[in-house]
Amino acid sequence: MSSIQDHLLDTHRARWLGEAEPPAPGNHDRRVLREMRELREFRAVLAGRPARGPVRRALDRWRHA
Repeated sequence: MSSIQDHLLDTHRARWLGEAEPPAPGNHDRRVLREMRELREFRAVLAGRPARGPVRRALDRWRHA
């Protein structure tokens, strides 16, 4: 069963039971990826490794200004 078919089945079931419909697949993909990146950067800092990505660039800009 594809994710679209699964979503349609869940939507039908939710309507039948009077519950809230589930979000469509793919609606929160960017948010999840961003949160995964932030968690990876956070864990790197806790482990003593230098931060990379936007956090590191922001710190470098602030330090060299």
